[in-house]
Amino acid sequence: MRNFDAIVIGTGQAGPPLAARLSAAGKTVAVIERGKFGGTCVNTGCIPTKAMVASAYAAHMAKRAADFGISTGPVTVDMARVKARKDEISGKSRTGVEAWMRGLEHATVIQGQAKFESPHTVSVNGEQLTAPQIFINVGGRAIVPPLPGLDQIPYLTNSSMMNVDFLPEHLIILGGSYIGLEFAQMFRRFGSQVTILESGPRLIAKEDEDISAAILEIIRNEGIEVRLNTKTVSLSNDDGKPIAHIESDGSQSEVKGSHLLVAIGRRPNTDDLALDRAGVATDPHDYIEVDDQLQTNVPGIWALGDCNGHGGFTHTSYNDFEIVAANLLDNDRRRLSDRIPAYALYIDPPLGRAGLTAAQVRQSGKPALLATRPMTKVGRAVEKGETQGFMKVIVDAESKLILGAAILGTGGDEVIHSLLDIMYAKAPYTVIQRAVHIHPTVSELIPTMLADLKPTTWKASDPK
Repeated sequence: MRNFDAIVIGTGQAGPPLAARLSAAGKTVAVIERGKFGGTCVNTGCIPTKAMVASAYAAHMAKRAADFGISTGPVTVDMARVKARKDEISGKSRTGVEAWMRGLEHATVIQGQAKFESPHTVSVNGEQLTAPQIFINVGGRAIVPPLPGLDQIPYLTNSSMMNVDFLPEHLIILGGSYIGLEFAQMFRRFGSQVTILESGPRLIAKEDEDISAAILEIIRNEGIEVRLNTKTVSLSNDDGKPIAHIESDGSQSEVKGSHLLVAIGRRPNTDDLALDRAGVATDPHDYIEVDDQLQTNVPGIWALGDCNGHGGFTHTSYNDFEIVAANLLDNDRRRLSDRIPAYALYIDPPLGRAGLTAAQVRQSGKPALLATRPMTKVGRAVEKGETQGFMKVIVDAESKLILGAAILGTGGDEVIHSLLDIMYAKAPYTVIQRAVHIHPTVSELIPTMLADLKPTTWKASDPK
């Protein structure tokens, strides 16, 4: 048995910086990684997919060159080169994380599958490690539903999509949410025929209905087929090509494609850690239950990142590290409950989101003020020829605090932070409404939009 001051299981966005802080504090740390260093973000999520989104955007703009008075020849996409560029960008991040961990003064890197033997003992590669503090940062993976026939098809997930170096003739996507939409637009711009099969009545059901409707219009404008209220009953294999047998409005039909992407959600990588041996509690979806400082029900064990079900993003995982490090090393009682939900959907144009949706505010029954502005009335968007989408903000009518915002439009993933920062400052909306922003930008219309706030008329009992 080898003894350490701390054990970090997983090297996603929380584990490595925490290991570095612990090492810098003079603590001996065992860093355990069973696969690729860097977790989902570095290998199959944010970094590689956004590199591919950038390639898809370049192809899209090249095809639109004539709109800007530019003449080009035929636009072609070299998928092998797209993948090579993505791999190079992702690879640098992955090797950087690994080199960082191996270079820590008081850290020992061990590659293998970790399993709990007791609350303070972990086994890996047949060896037992013990520590008074254990930090779990094991991430998540794609949900694979028990659909009849799925096991007979060489289907793709967000992870295996990273190996695609060719252009699918017809990509069928199960799921019309964040991951599915990004891949749908991306491969449509590369040149694939794309069909989205969504069982619900609208895309990205967690968002407000007006956001869902606007995104549906954006996606369909690019020639992507979207079938809502469509249940995939089963799948079959036609000489290596998938056939989705679907049911919609009481009628049955089928969609034939060349490839199938399963994008119906994510699940935590907690099922092979033997958490029961340590007595660590999980919820019905296998997420590790944590308190406001990310501690589990077992003293000395913390869960950070996607596996705790509080965020599921790179930035929330990193913030988990900040909370744990602040409490353990800085005598700073930071809390999970202080975090404001914020994220982006990286279609083009992107959606930047912060705080509550209008539906959530409506359900609360709070008196609120609401303002919207179409991107057609944003000069920067007009100049760029990217006028799809709109901006929306909702404010507490009594406190004047911003409750939530959505910016679906060019630069929306960056502009949303101006509102998010005001929310963290707990300042009234008038602070930004009276600010003088630079022209011509998207941000300059935030004060203009806020000047047009109007009372809402909804009640908590409203059905929508």
